Amino acid sequence: MTISEVSRKFDLSQDTLRYYERIGLIPEVNRTKSGIRDYTEESCRWIELAKCMRLSGVPIETLIEYCALTQQGDLTITTRKELLVEVHKKLVKRMEDTQKTLDRLNYKIDRYEKAEVTGVLSWDK
Repeated sequence: MTISEVSRKFDLSQDTLRYYERIGLIPEVNRTKSGIRDYTEESCRWIELAKCMRLSGVPIETLIEYCALTQQGDLTITTRKELLVEVHKKLVKRMEDTQKTLDRLNYKIDRYEKAEVTGVLSWDK
């Protein structure tokens, strides 16, 4: 796939794809004889992982480290797993914090909706 096709597929700019490759977030992409990037299914899997993790707030540095470890082979399996476990813990914590915020917002919205009907809003916390 060309960079424009991959850009459309993953809704990432071509500059972002080049940047991800340059910093090692995705392994080096194959090139045609004329030097045009030729993304494979494997390249696309890396891009999909990067996009998913970035949308979840995983730092680029963590993803670069994961990519580098993966390229080193099976001797890094335990290290990779430990890295992902840490990412998992942070995401679970963030989800819990987000759920608390959502619960609070739902509570406040419910109070305002009741106040709209009754015309009375009791003490607001």
